[in-house]
Amino acid sequence: MGVDLEAVYRDLHANPELSFQEHRTAGIVAGHLRSLGYEVTEGIGTTGVLGLLRNGDGPTVLLRADMDALPVEEATGLPYASTRRGTDHEGNDVPVMHACGHDVHVACLLGAAERLVDDRGTWAGTLALVFQPGEEWGGGAGVMVRDGLLERMPRPDVVLGQHVGPLPAGFAAVHPGVAFASDDSITVTLHGAGGHGSRPETTVDPVVMAASTILRLQTIVAREVAATDGAVVSVGQVHAGTKNNIIPSEARLGLSVRTFDEAVRQRVLASIERIVRAEAEASGAREAPEVRYDGHYPRTVNDEAATERTAAALRRALGDDRVFDPGVASGSEDVGMLAEASGAPLCYWLLGGADPALFADFLQTRRLPDTPSNHSPKFAPLIEPTLSTGVTTLVAAAREWLGTAA
Repeated sequence: MGVDLEAVYRDLHANPELSFQEHRTAGIVAGHLRSLGYEVTEGIGTTGVLGLLRNGDGPTVLLRADMDALPVEEATGLPYASTRRGTDHEGNDVPVMHACGHDVHVACLLGAAERLVDDRGTWAGTLALVFQPGEEWGGGAGVMVRDGLLERMPRPDVVLGQHVGPLPAGFAAVHPGVAFASDDSITVTLHGAGGHGSRPETTVDPVVMAASTILRLQTIVAREVAATDGAVVSVGQVHAGTKNNIIPSEARLGLSVRTFDEAVRQRVLASIERIVRAEAEASGAREAPEVRYDGHYPRTVNDEAATERTAAALRRALGDDRVFDPGVASGSEDVGMLAEASGAPLCYWLLGGADPALFADFLQTRRLPDTPSNHSPKFAPLIEPTLSTGVTTLVAAAREWLGTAA
């Protein structure tokens, strides 16, 4: 009996799990893979799952899907919307939502797993299906590698995967070379001197310090990065204070930095540290600020030859007009860690998940309408044709790299 992908997807969407807490999702994945005849190893890198299907001599193809969700409160209004809550890595109670489409990734790879099993009389080689934890926080690809993922499978000849986004469902997009930006996650702690809100002259106000710092940080991209380069500096978190009439003793900022070039990255990071120190000194801070680097994802670099070969297979599967080059994306991914660690070429593409009716002029203009995108509380991929297209693209890409049965 085949996997009911829509039912699996709805279930995953309604029951999201935070990074490295994907126990239920991993159990569903492992159960489906075993029922299809895959060799299954669970618990790699905490909750990661590896499914192997050995089908004679031939290349090894690694297909990857990430499983984790985000601390976002869903506002889609869907009948299968998440109402789940969880505890994040800092111990906070948070809402949980599949706001980045990893539920789509899991469902599509399970569908591809079944189709490739059914079709194994026509191909030869080994399929390595990697269901990865912690893409949103903690670099789960690297965690799986460090926990021996690559020692449990043949060396892959290629690493393949896809990410759903606000492109029209039924389309795929792939860019050779640098495809996604690097990401640096940074926590800045600004130290002030707290006191009564009625007597600010007796304090060093970290809230004002934080406000000045946030505004000054925006000048890095506007005034220090050349127009021919690219960078993003976003402040996604601001935490300070407990009560309206109390000036707190510290403020904390959470930054996300995206760059496409290592030299630009180093300049941007140095500028952040310079501005943070200077604003603290200008505010009269009695203690130096702290800049903590919480994590780094390298750029996602698609091997040019592998991408050309894979894109041709996608065009054959979907049609020439439904596969295009989107240019470089400012989002970040850790899938490249699997390719780097194994020495295999990478091809990672975008999968359309938005209602095609919203894209009346897309084929001519390539302009995206104003629709909710990844990480939005209203991000809601269209179930079909997103899932069927995602299965088709994974199967087509895998078949391009697998051998032909004798």
